[in-house]
Amino acid sequence: MIARLSPASLAWLLFSTSAQASYVIEGLSFGHKGAISPNGRAVPGWHLSGENHTPQLLSDRIILTPPAPGGTRGAIFADNPITQPEWVVETEFRASGQERGSGNLNFWFVDTGRSAVGQSSIYTVSKFDGLALVVDQYGPRGGSIRGFLNDGSANFKDHHNVDSLAFGHCDYAYRNLGRPSKLRIENGAHGLRVDIDGTSCFHSEKVNLPPGYFFGISAAASENPDSFEVYKFSASTTNSISREEPNVEAKRQHIEKLDKFPGAPEALPDADASTIKAQADQFADLHNRLQGMTHQIANMFGEFERLSRQMNERHAELMAKVAGTNAGDSSDKPQQPTGEALLPLSRRVENIERIALAIQRDVEGKDYREHLTNLQQSIEGVRGGLTEHLPETIAHMISTAAPKMGMFIFVVIAFQVMLAGAYIIYKRRRANAPKKYL
Repeated sequence: MIARLSPASLAWLLFSTSAQASYVIEGLSFGHKGAISPNGRAVPGWHLSGENHTPQLLSDRIILTPPAPGGTRGAIFADNPITQPEWVVETEFRASGQERGSGNLNFWFVDTGRSAVGQSSIYTVSKFDGLALVVDQYGPRGGSIRGFLNDGSANFKDHHNVDSLAFGHCDYAYRNLGRPSKLRIENGAHGLRVDIDGTSCFHSEKVNLPPGYFFGISAAASENPDSFEVYKFSASTTNSISREEPNVEAKRQHIEKLDKFPGAPEALPDADASTIKAQADQFADLHNRLQGMTHQIANMFGEFERLSRQMNERHAELMAKVAGTNAGDSSDKPQQPTGEALLPLSRRVENIERIALAIQRDVEGKDYREHLTNLQQSIEGVRGGLTEHLPETIAHMISTAAPKMGMFIFVVIAFQVMLAGAYIIYKRRRANAPKKYL
């Protein structure tokens, strides 16, 4: 009899198979679980840098280049390389800007990470070893995605025609779509495959990228900038690669720390679930771990009780000392200063008191009425002189300094007489001059 599966069971089976097919590498991924940063300041396992600005880290995206100003660069690179030979990367990005804005977005897979690339683009990077995928406005259809390979021998910055070095490309109008674009990069036994929004971009069976390289993203904006935002970067292994195991040394140190806890039971090492096949072994492993967890919790409560008891005892001792001090316990009182130490201070206080008393006696003993009367008389004299003699003095100064009217009239008449005499002399000389006939 053939068993038939319901649609729900078939969907669950397909989901379980796909879930077992790949595992997300947490240290090389961000944005696949919601918030990109746990603290809003950094991305765990990644290094963020910028040129002419600081890339903005939001809860759901990373703004590598802002809408303004232009001429900015931003980059984010993984701190650790990928150790699996087969992997899949799924990333989401968005580009928006002015109608004539420009820039490029670069996805890197290089051997030395950010030290080889920094914030460079495919046009400004010098020598690198690895893969570069470039999203820019190359081509006649509003944009394209191109792939570049380099073994470290070619200097792209000094190359006369970088565009000719692309080994694969596809047209893709990526600007101002109003939604994130989904880019998928797969590297495995069948070569390198690049998909965009669920559609194949290009595929090469001759390209097989080695493990031990670093992932990274860089963006560059021109004077009319495009804003490049990255929402997600998820790196996972394919179904032929086992799940990434934690570092053995880290696990050993973690176990040693558990063993150092007072009364802690023997810590069970981590084990991959795929290595436990039998149901009895799975139950035994679960039972042992739950039992160890119960012991740990009991030991923690015991440790808390011991700490609480010590704190109560210390508090009682402090209260007893405070009570003894208030009761006048001479042994606990601080040493009082001696009379020799207070003698200079006492002398200074006495000198200040004597000076203050002398000033008080001087103010109270002398009569300043005569001085005030003389001052008032002087002020009255100055005011009387100003009101009585000032008008006469000003009138005298004006009359003596003003020009004489008779002198002015004489000068005018003399000047007119001189002009008349000069005119008469001129007319006589002209009349006596010899005449010329033509």
